[in-house]
Amino acid sequence: MTIQEKKTPAVLYICTERSPTAPGLAQQRAETEGRALARGHNLAIVTTITDVFGEPDPRQRSGWMQVRELAELGAVAVAIMRWPNALSPRHELRYSEIEYLGRYGCQVRFSWEPLTLMTGRGATR
Repeated sequence: MTIQEKKTPAVLYICTERSPTAPGLAQQRAETEGRALARGHNLAIVTTITDVFGEPDPRQRSGWMQVRELAELGAVAVAIMRWPNALSPRHELRYSEIEYLGRYGCQVRFSWEPLTLMTGRGATR
């Protein structure tokens, strides 16, 4: 492997509602799309972290706190999630967390195709 082929470490963060009629479907879609984004952008998913959707403050979720810790340690440079609401349905909580990760050199990328097309192939800014 040459230096140009080195993959950037990433975490796949999945925060989905659990549907009684289609259990696991949202999680499966988030994982499939996240892995496709990683393949297309030379990212190596080092771990997948999940939370149950419902708590609007990401700092109150154990999984999100693990994502923050990985960023703080410099273990990941990218956090992949399906869409902004996976982080928080409240934009003021969402943007502060994106900025927090950015202070550690970690960017957030969204894997849902309409967002990847609108925001420079998955970038948040």
